[in-house]
Amino acid sequence: MKRDPVNPSALPPVVEAHARKSAASTARDWGADVKRILCIRLDNLGDVLMTTPALHALRSAQPGRHLTLLASRAGKATAPFIDSIDDVIEYDAPWVKQDAPIDALADLAMRARLAASHFDAAVIFSVYSQNPLPAAMLCHLAGIPLRLAHCRENPYGLLTDWAQETEPQHGTRHEVERQLALVGRVGARTTDTRMRFNVRSEDVASLSQKLHERGVDPDAPFIVVHPGASAESRRYPVERFAQLIERLGTHLQWPMLVTGSRSESAPCRAACGASPHAHDLSGALELGELAALIERARGLVSNNSGPVHLASALNTPVVDLYALTNPQHMPWQTPHRVLYHDVPCRWCYRSVCPEGHHACLAGVGVEEVIDAVMELIDTTIKAS
Repeated sequence: MKRDPVNPSALPPVVEAHARKSAASTARDWGADVKRILCIRLDNLGDVLMTTPALHALRSAQPGRHLTLLASRAGKATAPFIDSIDDVIEYDAPWVKQDAPIDALADLAMRARLAASHFDAAVIFSVYSQNPLPAAMLCHLAGIPLRLAHCRENPYGLLTDWAQETEPQHGTRHEVERQLALVGRVGARTTDTRMRFNVRSEDVASLSQKLHERGVDPDAPFIVVHPGASAESRRYPVERFAQLIERLGTHLQWPMLVTGSRSESAPCRAACGASPHAHDLSGALELGELAALIERARGLVSNNSGPVHLASALNTPVVDLYALTNPQHMPWQTPHRVLYHDVPCRWCYRSVCPEGHHACLAGVGVEEVIDAVMELIDTTIKAS
């Protein structure tokens, strides 16, 4: 089933976002005395990218503001490419899914580090399924005087400024809209809602060298295919990626550049199959080089993962194979097609398909994906 690229609300259970303001919610504009702000975003690369419009609004609302990002290892990697971020601190928080062992001494050390930084305020960015109160407690204990987040229950003294959490019961918003609404409550507003990621000239140069070494002209047309995703529930069958690459490469006679981390080498090789048009780049690219690749691509075909959000930040057309685990993370302000098969168990928010059938992705045929890619290419050519 293919959805209108400019109407994500066509997804059956998602209603148009509206911010229901509870009498219990509190907020006030943060003035010129709020200079040093800790921005907490402890999940993945894509989540940080979808927060960049809110970070831009927060930093530009008052002159001289300094933003520090508290992030996971994956989130930290984005910081050098985002102008709004002045500093970054890596933290394996025990209330977020991560592989590091739980260590109370590390958490106490983080509290001390934050206290020593003398932040004026903290903004806790989270999706609606995440509880902001552990992070709020950390900030409270670190002596950060102003603390803002969405919260489902009354946080009492843990948050000084907060927005009543109404999602998903009263509608859902795209993650970008959600975080812009949050910082807007403290006077940080902007009409520029683009996601942001700076592609560096040195990454363009190193990418070009790597492509030349593989016999790929970086200035000629190519498609990027990303068959991986951090959660098993969000992975389109790899054998269908192989069919897609074989058929699309034969039809277009363009290189099909397959990306992934070093740990995703096996599925990337499987996706390449025996296609003479496929080039396996798994484990070969740094983040900046991946962004440079996506920026130059005629299109990206990907599971709903970090590269989709890079494409949104770089205005690259994307076909998003969208598992119905979360309604908030579609492509943003870039030409796109969102493909999925509707299922009664939609919006499960699970890393592993609870029904075991993966029907929301397995129901998408290879021909549908090819048609979506060709439509996007045609639309982009006509618009240029």
